[in-house]
Amino acid sequence: MKAKEFALKLGLTEEEFDRIQNGLGREPNETELGMFSVMWSEHCSYKNTRKELRKFPTTGPAVLVKAGEENAGVVDAGDGLALAFKIESHNHPSAVEPFQGAATGVGGILRDIFTMGARPVAFMDSLRFGRPDAPGEAGKRTRSLIHGVVAGISHYGNCVGVPTVGGELVFDPAYEGNPLVNVFCLGTLRHDQIRRGAAKGVGNPVFYVGAKTGRDGLAGAAFASRDLTEESKADRPAVQVGDPFVGKLLFEACLELYARPDLVVGVQDMGAAGLTCSTCETASRGGSGIEIELRKVPQRETGMTPFETLLSESQERMLIIVRKGRERELKEIFARWGLDAAEIGTVTDTGRVVVMEGGKVVADLPARMLADDAPVYERAAMTPAKLAEKQKYDLGKILPAQPRVKEDLLKLARSPATGSRRWVWNQYDHMVGLRTVVRPGSDAAVLRVEKPGGGWVRVAMTLDGNGRWCAQDPREGSKALVAEACRNLACAGAVPLGLTDNLNYGNPHDPELFWQLREGVEGMAEACRAFDLPVTGGNVSLYNQSPSGPIHPTPVVGVVGKVDEGVKLAPAVFSTGGGEVVLLGTTASGGLGASLYLQEVHGVIAGKLAAVDLVSEKKLHAVTRMVLAQPGVRAVHDVGEGGILWALAEMTFGEGSAGGEFRVPCGKERPEEALFGEGAGRILVELDETSMPTVENLAKEGGVELTHLGRTGGKDLQVTVHGAEMIWPVAELRDGFEKSLPKALGP
Repeated sequence: MKAKEFALKLGLTEEEFDRIQNGLGREPNETELGMFSVMWSEHCSYKNTRKELRKFPTTGPAVLVKAGEENAGVVDAGDGLALAFKIESHNHPSAVEPFQGAATGVGGILRDIFTMGARPVAFMDSLRFGRPDAPGEAGKRTRSLIHGVVAGISHYGNCVGVPTVGGELVFDPAYEGNPLVNVFCLGTLRHDQIRRGAAKGVGNPVFYVGAKTGRDGLAGAAFASRDLTEESKADRPAVQVGDPFVGKLLFEACLELYARPDLVVGVQDMGAAGLTCSTCETASRGGSGIEIELRKVPQRETGMTPFETLLSESQERMLIIVRKGRERELKEIFARWGLDAAEIGTVTDTGRVVVMEGGKVVADLPARMLADDAPVYERAAMTPAKLAEKQKYDLGKILPAQPRVKEDLLKLARSPATGSRRWVWNQYDHMVGLRTVVRPGSDAAVLRVEKPGGGWVRVAMTLDGNGRWCAQDPREGSKALVAEACRNLACAGAVPLGLTDNLNYGNPHDPELFWQLREGVEGMAEACRAFDLPVTGGNVSLYNQSPSGPIHPTPVVGVVGKVDEGVKLAPAVFSTGGGEVVLLGTTASGGLGASLYLQEVHGVIAGKLAAVDLVSEKKLHAVTRMVLAQPGVRAVHDVGEGGILWALAEMTFGEGSAGGEFRVPCGKERPEEALFGEGAGRILVELDETSMPTVENLAKEGGVELTHLGRTGGKDLQVTVHGAEMIWPVAELRDGFEKSLPKALGP
C-alpha cells in the first residue's frame, strides 16, 4: 500500500501527509505514519480546539502546575499541601465496550494523577445516557450500558482502594447513541513532591515499568477522534483492557520510587498513544531525544509488529527516566511489587525519537514534530439556523390552563431523571481511606486531608454539567454551570482553587456544532475570570455523535476548593424540624426556559436560560461561606435543576428529615415559573431562630437578598404560591424518589 493511501486509512488528511513528508524531507514508513496518526489525532493534539482553549484563564496565586504543562494541573492548598486533579473522557470506548471502557477510563485518570507525584484520594464521575425507561431496544441498550459502565467504574475504583465520592448521572435522548463517561480524580502531595514528565540528562536510562504490552487498545486515540457509526462495534480492539490490581501495585511502586531523593528524572504514563506518546512527549518537554529498543519491551503476545507495539494502549504502564547509575534501585522496587521493569533505551541529545527493533531502525522522527507540531486549525463557526426557533416558547401552548403543580412535583419525584442515585453510589466504596467527610448525595463532596506539617485540612470537590442548558444557549449555559459548581462549593463552605473541564461536543467540521463549542468556551472563560478561577487542564472529546445525531453540547467542570477554618459542614437535607428556612439570593425564578420541568413533565426542550449575574453570584458565595461559620446552621442546599420547589422537596429526603410549611415569592408569572424556574444565584438555608439576626446582617452587609420562606416540621411538604396552598406527604415524595431509578433499570 502506498504511503499516502495508508495515511488516509489511518485518519490523516492529504494535507497532513504532505506536511509530514515535507517536514521529514522523505516519505515516512508505515510505522512512522502510525505514530503520527495517533499523535496528530484530535484526542492527543487538540488540533481543532487549541485556539479556543487559549481563551481560558490559566494563572493565579494558587497555581503550581499550569494547564498543558504536564499530565494534570496542581494547585496550592496552603501549609505545603498541593492538590493535583484532572478530568478525562472515555466516551467512545464505553459506547462499544461499557465495562472495560469505563474501567480503563478510571485507570487512565488515576495514572495522570500519580504521574504528578500525588497519591490519588478520590474519584468522581459524570455519566450521561439515553432514557432507561425508553420503550423497546433503545431502552434495553441504554440499561445495558448503564449497568456495564457503573460496574466498570466500581470494579476499578474499589479494587485500587480510591473512593468514588460523588458525581452526576443524567438521562436524555440526546445521549442514546453516544453515552458520555467522564472521570475526575484528585490527589494530594507536598510541593516538593511534584514530578515532571521531561526526559533530561544525556545517557540516563529509560525504563518501561508495569504490565506487559498486548494488542488491546490499538490506536485508541484515533478511534476516539472520529464519529461513532453502526460499524463502531468493529473497533472493540481499540478498547483497552484494564487490571485494577496491577494498577494498585503500579501506583504504590511509583510513589515508593519517587520517595528516593534524586532518583527519578522524569515520568510519563502510557495512556493515549501508548509508548509513542510517552517517548515523544517526554523528549519534547526535556528538549532532548530518546532511543529505544522494542525487543526489550515486555510483551504478553508473540509476533507483535513495531506498529502494534508503539500504538498499543495496554493499561497500567509507565515510562520512567532515572538517574544513570541508580538503575538497580528501580529494579528492586518494582521486583518487590511484582511488576516488570525493563531498561528499554536512553536519553539522547538528538531531539529525535529513534525506535529500534533488533538493532534495526524502524522509526526515526523529530520528537517535537510528533508532540507539538500538529497542525492547528481554525474551524468555521456558524450560529445554528434553528437556534432562534429553539429558544422561542409559548407557555400558553405548553402548560395547561389550570396549574397542576401537585401532580407535576409527583411526576418529577417518580422520574429516573431526578430520582435518587443511591443505586449507583451503593456500588462504589466511597469511604475507603477514611477521608470522606461529606458523602455522595450532597452539593459537594468533602475530604479530610492531612497537611505535611501535621493537622488536617478539608478539601471540597464537585462535578457539574448541563447539556440541556447548553443546547438552548451554549454561552449562558456554560456560564451557569461554572456558577453552579462554585455555588456547590460555597454550600460546603469552600473557596474554589481551580477548575478542570471536559468539553464533550460533536464533529468540529460542522460549523453549527463548532459554534456551540466556541460559545461554550467563551462562556466558561468569562465565568472563570469572574470567580478568579484558573483552569488547570482537562480534556476535549469531540466527534460525540451517532447516526441518530450529535449529543447536546456538554461541557463538564470539576472544581476543587478548600473549606475555610471555622466553617460548619451542614447537610443538604432538613433537620427533624423547628428550623427557620431562608432563601439567600435573588427571588427571580429565571423562567422555564431550558428547564428540567419542561422536559420531564411536558416533554419539551424550549426557551432560553436566564442570564447569569456573575457579580451577584460571587457575593452570594462569599455570604454563604460566612453564614456557615455561624452557630445554628442546620442545612444548606443550592437551587438548581428543578427550581426552588424541587430543591425544597430534595431537602425533605434525608433520613429523619422533616417536612415544612413554606411560602414561595411569586410576581405576575405563573406558579410553575416561580416554582420550577432554574434561574441561578439562589441558596436555601435552614437555621435556628436565634441565628436569624446575625445571618440577616451578614446578608445585608454582603449585598445579598434574604427572603424568609417558612419553617421545617411535620410530615408534609406544604407550599403556598399566589395564595394557593399545596400539600404533599413527604413519605410519598420520598418513596417515588428512592424507587424511580431502580425501577427504570430493572433487575
